[in-house]
Amino acid sequence: MRVTAWAGLIGRIDPLLADAASAAGLTVITVLWSAMDHSGPWRRPDAVAVLLICLANLPVALRRRAPVAVLVLCSAAAACHHLLGYQPTVNNVAVLLAVYTVAVHRSPRTALAAAAVGTAAWWTASAMAAGGLVVLNGVQSVALVAVATAFGSGVRRLAERNRRLAELTERLRQEQEDRARRAVTEERVRIAGELHDIVAHHMSVISVQAGLARYVFASDPGTARTALATVADTSHEALEEMRRLLAVLRLDRGRGGADGDGDGVYDPTPGLSQLGPLVERVRTAGVPVDVKVTGSVRPLSPGMELCVYRVVQEGLTNVIKHAFPARAGVRLDYGDQALRVTVTDDGSPPAGPRGPLEPVPPGRRGTSGGHGLIGMRERVRLYRGTVISGPRPQGGFEVAVVLPLPSAGGGEPASAERGSQ
Repeated sequence: MRVTAWAGLIGRIDPLLADAASAAGLTVITVLWSAMDHSGPWRRPDAVAVLLICLANLPVALRRRAPVAVLVLCSAAAACHHLLGYQPTVNNVAVLLAVYTVAVHRSPRTALAAAAVGTAAWWTASAMAAGGLVVLNGVQSVALVAVATAFGSGVRRLAERNRRLAELTERLRQEQEDRARRAVTEERVRIAGELHDIVAHHMSVISVQAGLARYVFASDPGTARTALATVADTSHEALEEMRRLLAVLRLDRGRGGADGDGDGVYDPTPGLSQLGPLVERVRTAGVPVDVKVTGSVRPLSPGMELCVYRVVQEGLTNVIKHAFPARAGVRLDYGDQALRVTVTDDGSPPAGPRGPLEPVPPGRRGTSGGHGLIGMRERVRLYRGTVISGPRPQGGFEVAVVLPLPSAGGGEPASAERGSQ
């Protein structure tokens, strides 16, 4: 713990302040060493020697800001100090430190040039040494400068790798944020599609039944009451579906929902098991619906069941809105590789004055302008399916969806046959 604390304290020291302290320490130690060492036949230090020592060591304080200039000044001052006959064993540490700094902060080519300059300064000191040690000092000079250059280059490469890693980390963070934003957008689009399907279907049924109740209110009270009961049931079901859907957005309210009762119990996500009530509701609205299931029925994933349910719901809603009172047909054909879902009707309402129960004329039903069919295509595309919609040759309209089914072994869905959309 104490070592870690000291390391943290050292790491908080300003680098420029540390360089200034190093330069002052090197200068003081070198001057004292020159003054106290009487072992060699060197000139005794005087004012010129002290000036050259200062020029060879004090520039180290600026080694991070101008490494090349510091190296040249330190090397030149050290070489002049040695050539004038002063002690050649001093002023060499600053040169090594300057070579190391150039290797850290400059390109490899500049580092090689700096190594050559530092080696020349050290060779000058070696040449002034005792006769038997010239060769040995020269080899030592090359080795020390090479080690300083290698260490500096290693630090530079490590810093570059750390910088690239930081850039990649930032890029990854931005990509994660982008994916999160896309996920939020896709979820909002999905919720918007769910709301459209819920509101469009239930409001169509409510509109037809309310019109029927108003039309027969005086002449047939029993039929009017039945229609109003259908309106009440349908509106209740729509509210429950919307409550279940919007509860997903109330993450900060907990499972208790808006009331905070802690139950959080909602109807399950619609699936194939709810096709019966859906068809009955449409029949109650006055549209006869025939349902036919062929092939070998197999279990589907909850997401695919919801997709099939919404396809049938949207198709029947279009019949109520655009083709009332036509007959509708729903067919689910389970094949070996794909499920084909077809919703058809036998014709649009006849031209002429509209009765009290007839909705707005169909217009260009089946084109890409309708939000229902656009949402259906997007929903089906999630499961690599295709949607084909358009008028039937014998009259009426058809929406056909082909969804690939998982293979018998539970592998990936087989590719569905492609058709024009």
